[in-house]
Amino acid sequence: MTINEKQDEIIDELSGLDDWMDRYAYIIDLGNSLPPIDEKLKTPSRIIEGCQSRVWLDATLDDQGKLNFTADSDAIIVKGIISMLIDVLSGHTPQEILDADLYFIDRIGLSEHLSPTRSNGLLAMIKQIRVYALAFKELQEARNT
Repeated sequence: MTINEKQDEIIDELSGLDDWMDRYAYIIDLGNSLPPIDEKLKTPSRIIEGCQSRVWLDATLDDQGKLNFTADSDAIIVKGIISMLIDVLSGHTPQEILDADLYFIDRIGLSEHLSPTRSNGLLAMIKQIRVYALAFKELQEARNT
């Protein structure tokens, strides 16, 4: 499934929920279904700076050149948000991730329903995912030269 198809799936799921309390509950459920991150990965170097709560993010590159992310947070809504980002972006190449327009965030109304500190945290999560993508892209290019 492409990044845009995954985003459209999230938009479709949330479009059926008019009440934002229901949307928050859905996002929290997504976070609760996020596979647990290995406790060894909960290191200071994997904490995303700029988030109000603690968010750990790790990335690995598989044999097909696709990135896979794992994450955790100590805040339930944030765990749901990072879960959505991981769902949309995992399993894609670093270049696909770097080129992605994450339009689902605005289309589901998430940006306007987050506090300023949570919005900053969301931007920090996206930035860190792209930092991983750029680092792995450069690693791939170095291996190919």
